Amino acid sequence: MMRVLVARLDSVGDVLLSGPAVRAVAAGADEVWMLCGPQGAPAAALLPGVDRVLTWAAPWIVSPAPAFTPESARELLTVLDDCRPDAAVILTSFHQSPLPLAALLRLAGVPRITGASVDYAGSLLDVRLKPGEDFPEDQPEAIRALRIAAAAGFAAPADDRLALTGIPERSSAAPEGRYVVVHPGASVPAREWPAAHHERLVAELARRGNTVVVTGTPAETALTARVAGRHGIDIGGRTDLRELAAVLAGADAVIVGNTGPAHLAAAVGVPVVSLFSPVVPAARWAPWRVPCVVLGDQDAACRGSRARDCPIAGHPCLASVQPSEVADACESLIAESEGALL
Repeated sequence: MMRVLVARLDSVGDVLLSGPAVRAVAAGADEVWMLCGPQGAPAAALLPGVDRVLTWAAPWIVSPAPAFTPESARELLTVLDDCRPDAAVILTSFHQSPLPLAALLRLAGVPRITGASVDYAGSLLDVRLKPGEDFPEDQPEAIRALRIAAAAGFAAPADDRLALTGIPERSSAAPEGRYVVVHPGASVPAREWPAAHHERLVAELARRGNTVVVTGTPAETALTARVAGRHGIDIGGRTDLRELAAVLAGADAVIVGNTGPAHLAAAVGVPVVSLFSPVVPAARWAPWRVPCVVLGDQDAACRGSRARDCPIAGHPCLASVQPSEVADACESLIAESEGALL
């Protein structure tokens, strides 16, 4: 039996975008175990092809970073002792190194490790892709992951769209009939469209005859209540990731920033209006393989800064996008999707 460990140590969206690569590995292995950070682990549990999810907070990935101690290293080695993989595939973004994890996997006795590294890997990687040489850096994140998996010997699936498993047909948190979802929160402030703009958007969508559902995490309930106001249905904090996927799957369209639920919407095949701050490139991180309109000034001064807090006064890359523009984009996407079904 061949057991492969696939590692993706960061957030929900990152894990979801690794889904096609995971399916590639699953097609060529008997078992796939996935190693994730605490934020991304719930997403891994939704991916087709994953037999078991392992969780460990990597000090070079998680923010705020936990201390790297002998105890934390032993914690990972204990987790890996349960797995005993025949091979490991380390999936990373352009700004991440696979080498710290590869070193720990070597200590755990993993015999074959694949990753992409700009740095000399020595004996840490058996298969090393060189970003910028073996593949371009400006490519969608899902394609990057697929190329790493291919280098490990796992061919891309015929269908490289995102996918989920075990999603309820309908969420009890969603209203009857048709609706649009607005998700106002984001993982970091630099990626958030202003709350006041979201409020005006919900009112505008409702004025145009749309039922609007506002979603968010338990930490975002004050925001979702404000955004929903008198015109939207606030279900902030009422759904876990699986239930949120069901809510998104029932929507005509989803309006969301560059954050995990954008990729969750893509994974259930729903059109996305993406309010995208250019602190990271849309070419890499825009919703994958679904009808999508990207809004926001992609040439703004913050472009490529990877800033967590907006470095430009007034947050112009997103604040310049008006609610009426977003409502127009949403209605256009819905009309296009309906036309494609005729």
